[in-house]
Amino acid sequence: MARYLGPRLRIVRRFGDLPGLTAKVPTKKAPPGQHGPNQKKQQKSSFSDYKIRLFEKQKLRYNYGLTEKQLRRYVREARRKKGSTAFFLMQLLEMRLDTVIFRLGLASTIPAARQFVNHGHVLINSKKINVPSFQCQTNDIITIQNKKGSKQLVEKSLANPRFSALPSHLEFDRVTLKAEVKDLVNRKDLSFKVNELLIVEYYARIA
Repeated sequence: MARYLGPRLRIVRRFGDLPGLTAKVPTKKAPPGQHGPNQKKQQKSSFSDYKIRLFEKQKLRYNYGLTEKQLRRYVREARRKKGSTAFFLMQLLEMRLDTVIFRLGLASTIPAARQFVNHGHVLINSKKINVPSFQCQTNDIITIQNKKGSKQLVEKSLANPRFSALPSHLEFDRVTLKAEVKDLVNRKDLSFKVNELLIVEYYARIA
């Protein structure tokens, strides 16, 4: 399944708040195709166990902008680690370079961060990295290309911050535009609300 490129507010109306997908807020609250104040409640109450797990999986996929193939790969990788598969799945997604750029406030959404990385604006340990799925590691130093266009994009994003504070595993100097990955993300810094256990169960059932 390809990465979603359609109307973003339609997806937000269906799945709820998706900060990684868009900063916009829909004026309509009901899910697309439904009418009346009780439709959403009735719809969720009629979900089967399979559909509940599918709902959570799709919510995660849209927020992080992943293809189905990518998400399956991350689930397989998380299963190979000792400990909570659900937490390791979220950790892998949060340590992607495009997600880190988004959390630092250098881009307003994850799709914008992906484009920012693709266009070669980001350096990791002084080396240009243009792969959004690059896994950031502890002590990685993130800097921005010393180009006028790169800095203008960053300054525009920083002028309209999405979050009031950085997660504890990241450090950022707004003057030098230099960031450091202090540690791998921990559970308390997982700000996106999703039931990751249901997602692991979804892939366990279809494996």
